[in-house]
Amino acid sequence: EAIGIVLERCGHTVESASNVADGYAKLEKSHPDLLILDVMMEEPDDGLLFAREVRRSGNTLPILMLTSVNRALGLQIGRDEEIVPVDEFMEKPVDPATLVEKIRLLLEERGEAS
Repeated sequence: EAIGIVLERCGHTVESASNVADGYAKLEKSHPDLLILDVMMEEPDDGLLFAREVRRSGNTLPILMLTSVNRALGLQIGRDEEIVPVDEFMEKPVDPATLVEKIRLLLEERGEAS
């Protein structure tokens, strides 16, 4: 929710979903310019599953993965074309200015930024 507030203040339209089914529905309805996922949703790896399904469907929108799993569990999850098919991977907590800048760069790369 905090990330959504920050992004809305920067002029972005934000929709959120707490589970994979809602995420799919909103993705199909809204056709967002960028997707921000957390590794953990209802299930511990729902974000990873969602990212893989988005890519399998042929969708190429930028995906930014946020998580605290690495720090909390001592794991090393990062970008991987098959397991974590995302454009960027950021460890939480993330500085709001850093997040906003990363989003700007991802949208610019896609040609969506003004």
